[in-house]
Amino acid sequence: MIFSLCRGLSRARTVWPLALATSLAAYTAAITPGRRAALEHISPQSLEGHVSFLASDLLEGRATPSRGLDLASEYIAAQFRRAGLEPMGDDGYFQTARFVTSRQSLEGAEFTVASGETEIRIGKSEMRVLSAGMADFAGAVPVKIDLEDAKPEDVEGKIVVVVTQRRDAIVSIARLKPAAALLAYSNAGKPPEASARLEDAERRPPFPVLRVHNHEFFKLAKAARPGPMNVKLSLRLPPSVITPVNLRNVAGLLRGSDPAVADTYVLISAHYDHIGRKTSGEGDLIYNGANDDASGVAAVLEIASALAASKPAPRRSILFITYFGEEEGLYGSRYYGRHPLVPLKNTVADLNLEQLGRTDGDSGTLAGTATMTGYGYSDVTTAFELAGVATGLKIYAPKHDGEAYFARSDNQSLADQGVPAHTILTAFEFPDYHKPGDEWNKLDYPHLARVSRTVALTLMMIADDPQPPRWNESSANTGKYVKAWRALQ
Repeated sequence: MIFSLCRGLSRARTVWPLALATSLAAYTAAITPGRRAALEHISPQSLEGHVSFLASDLLEGRATPSRGLDLASEYIAAQFRRAGLEPMGDDGYFQTARFVTSRQSLEGAEFTVASGETEIRIGKSEMRVLSAGMADFAGAVPVKIDLEDAKPEDVEGKIVVVVTQRRDAIVSIARLKPAAALLAYSNAGKPPEASARLEDAERRPPFPVLRVHNHEFFKLAKAARPGPMNVKLSLRLPPSVITPVNLRNVAGLLRGSDPAVADTYVLISAHYDHIGRKTSGEGDLIYNGANDDASGVAAVLEIASALAASKPAPRRSILFITYFGEEEGLYGSRYYGRHPLVPLKNTVADLNLEQLGRTDGDSGTLAGTATMTGYGYSDVTTAFELAGVATGLKIYAPKHDGEAYFARSDNQSLADQGVPAHTILTAFEFPDYHKPGDEWNKLDYPHLARVSRTVALTLMMIADDPQPPRWNESSANTGKYVKAWRALQ
């Protein structure tokens, strides 16, 4: 009943107050004492306890990979075990993903491009290694490609040049099997970066991929037509060092109580990694990541404990999962999207949690409020609005950031698979974002508790309703997600 009313609400915003009141009354009238007790179980003190450990100096910023990240994963697994969740990984609560760290030294690297009488020399400060590998080419004719049209037989064994800003370009290039790939960027003079890189062993191309930040090279590449370029290119890179590393998502399941829908699932997720620590300098060197995203992980843990104690359990099953490597490029959630622990076609929604605890947003105080990315993209938005009315949390529609940030958190990995997925948060930006000052004692824990209760109620609403959420097909931004959802079915 809830979502049939919600869809009417999304189609006719002019009747929003009446539809909202009707929908809310229909659900809240059926909330059992057990459900209410579950919400009251969520406490500011417990949330503070989780965040203060996960964001402590002991964990050294939870970089991917690191000892601190491993400690965080063990802590999360212990909390899932304590709540009585069913382990869902290949190793207890752990879903193991095989990655590598690659070290590509640019010392001694040579890169020149000859165009007529002009020779462009590209220094190591103008190269960024996206995927490591050895190269030794002299006087080669590179091939400019369009990622949408290129075919493996046209470029296999050749050096390809791509003018692109796409974050997933390396995945598209890997299928073509060239000898090397050069991504031309317009801005010049990029400073050298750390030589060690983290790469997904399954998706790592067996050839070097470089991002080139040289303006003259960019102009040449942009002006060229697809096909062999009228230049001669020499590229020498020393051998790389590849080291295997195992990384872990942490997952536990609360089985649904209704046999009719217990084999359908709602995901609640957060990333437990952050960006580690500075290698040098004075003062505080650790990026503790309390709001980003120990706050989201704490909410997942507290909601898991609350709902596991609720009798009966919600009707659908709920998968609680925390991801590694979000800060590196959504690595953990991307891995999950390719290796789901429950069938994606039976996954009705994903509530991803980020940056819930800081109320000192860049646009002013946000205490007592929350929002989500992709606002209005699916029925999940309306369920969250209804839950907010019940808990007294004001759900606000972002002016623009909800769309801009949709692709910047782990909800994107599930949305790409067709699952209605959003990231719930309080502030898109806050003063200590990605700075050492993001520490546990700066969070508003009563606010975090209220947001967590609202998320828990949203989760129960979706899990208890016989009709699953749907994408809003009238939105101009959901076309590819609707297409992916239909492919799942």
